[in-house]
Amino acid sequence: MDDLQRVMRRHQYTAKVSTAFLYSICVSIAMNFFWQPGNIYASGITGFAQLLSTLSGRIFSVSISIPILLFLLNLPLFVLAWRQISHRFTIFTFIAVVFSSVMMKMIPITQITFDPIICAIFGGVVNGFGTGLALKNGISTGGLDIIGLVIGKRTGKSIGTINISFNAFIVIAAGFVFGWPYAFYSALSIFVNGKVMDMVYTRQQKMQVMIVTDKPRKVIDHIQNRMRRGITIVHDAEGAYQHDEKTILFTVISRYEMHDLQAAMRDSDPKAFVSISDTVKILGHFYEPMI
Repeated sequence: MDDLQRVMRRHQYTAKVSTAFLYSICVSIAMNFFWQPGNIYASGITGFAQLLSTLSGRIFSVSISIPILLFLLNLPLFVLAWRQISHRFTIFTFIAVVFSSVMMKMIPITQITFDPIICAIFGGVVNGFGTGLALKNGISTGGLDIIGLVIGKRTGKSIGTINISFNAFIVIAAGFVFGWPYAFYSALSIFVNGKVMDMVYTRQQKMQVMIVTDKPRKVIDHIQNRMRRGITIVHDAEGAYQHDEKTILFTVISRYEMHDLQAAMRDSDPKAFVSISDTVKILGHFYEPMI
């Protein structure tokens, strides 16, 4: 059993490192193919690194490399993640940031298009996909993702929403440095980045589930074997068509757990009626797995 656990843990670590490398490629493509050529600022610490690089070139005539600034700006956030999230999470975040800095240096800046709108949209899509994929696999890309996870654990707000709320300064800076049209382009890119991130990273999207079944104990056992979720039981429900006795079960899951729910229902009571709706806000305790 110990050998099996070690093998599984090794596979998990390999998957996380591979995801970190894939993210580094995504952010490097977004930066060097779209954002930099289109004079678009990215979100969060990456955008702040762009701003400092631009200002250093204009004020001191020596432009500091964006990859170097990106790594330096993340150093204090590594400390925050180490203390507030988890040590393993911080280690893989460090790996992701190092990969990103190296890949930004290795992949050359390439002008694919002169259209800033295309640069804004596709830069946001590529980076949002990479960031969401990294978060979905339990690693962070550094920067505001760390702050977003810390605040999100306490408030329940989505990562993308928190990310967007931190970027007003980046948009205003883009307006002063490149002109106000580019501020709007940067805002568009940040918005697209946040929405794509939320589409990919689904752990914090909550859904309310109502199950009408005549096999409540079996359904509960299968759900709780797959997910750590509380379930409320309503007894003595009655079907209006055949007037047979039913039990109603209520629970809340994350969108990430949808596949597990479907598997649990398929194995326990495939004829049960299941209604699923998006949940806007939750008051009270909702279990979040450790990262």
